[in-house]
Amino acid sequence: MSMATAVPTGTTRGVTETAPAERELPYVANPSEVAPKDARELSRLFFARLAVLEEGTHEYQYARNTLIELNLALVKYAATRFRNRADQMEDIVQVGTIGLIKAIDRFELTREVEFATFAMPCIVGEIKRFFRDTSWSVHVPRRLQELRIDLAKASDVLFQQLDRAPTTSELAAYLDMEEDEIVEGLVASNGYTAGSIDIPLDDGADSGAQTLADRLGDTDADMEIVENVQALKPLIDELDERDRRILSMRYGAEMTQSQIGAELGVSQMQVSRLLTRITKRLREGLLVQE
Repeated sequence: MSMATAVPTGTTRGVTETAPAERELPYVANPSEVAPKDARELSRLFFARLAVLEEGTHEYQYARNTLIELNLALVKYAATRFRNRADQMEDIVQVGTIGLIKAIDRFELTREVEFATFAMPCIVGEIKRFFRDTSWSVHVPRRLQELRIDLAKASDVLFQQLDRAPTTSELAAYLDMEEDEIVEGLVASNGYTAGSIDIPLDDGADSGAQTLADRLGDTDADMEIVENVQALKPLIDELDERDRRILSMRYGAEMTQSQIGAELGVSQMQVSRLLTRITKRLREGLLVQE
């Protein structure tokens, strides 16, 4: 299938439509100039087509790139929340665009939510992570600031693989760097925060001096459970009766998948797939809320 074979049937505000029989995507000459309402309609069309295209093909790249350009207005809108950082606005837009791309790659029309509703938390979250990863209490060279981010990502990956914190040599091997550079980056990371909650509040020699940590309250685990339950209730209410019953048997009655299968008259494998689908829907619903 080639975009060049599309048969135009009309042109609307920079969009050249094609005959439905051809099942081709319309050619959008200037996606950034498309009106918001038209952009929403076009996005639905492009998402539907993107879901059946093979990744890496010309048509797939065209659909994905057009979706990015059609929805760049979301990034610009999110960036206005950080207008007090005008000197970093270029970086904010670039980072927000990364969040937009991640949202496009994860979005599915079956979510039954508008793409803008799904994308905004992704965009804003990416911008906030940018500030979190680039805000330093003391000045260090930009090279070391960037190294700290690489070290954090590498540590996460290696921790998942090794089930423990990686050593300096393992980090060096993973990042293809010298161990001295890794040590320098780790030391520089100490400049990211100004102090520790374990520093004594009293400068005296009394060994029983309190620290800030001693005065901070502990996290109430029960409160987190309550918050999660309250967030899940409306999402569970949206499930059909069978899905709610499966959840109740699995997590309420603590039945095994085989026992649930026997109760429903289906195989254990089918129960596993159903649980995966249900929990995925609930998880994505929580992400949208966040």
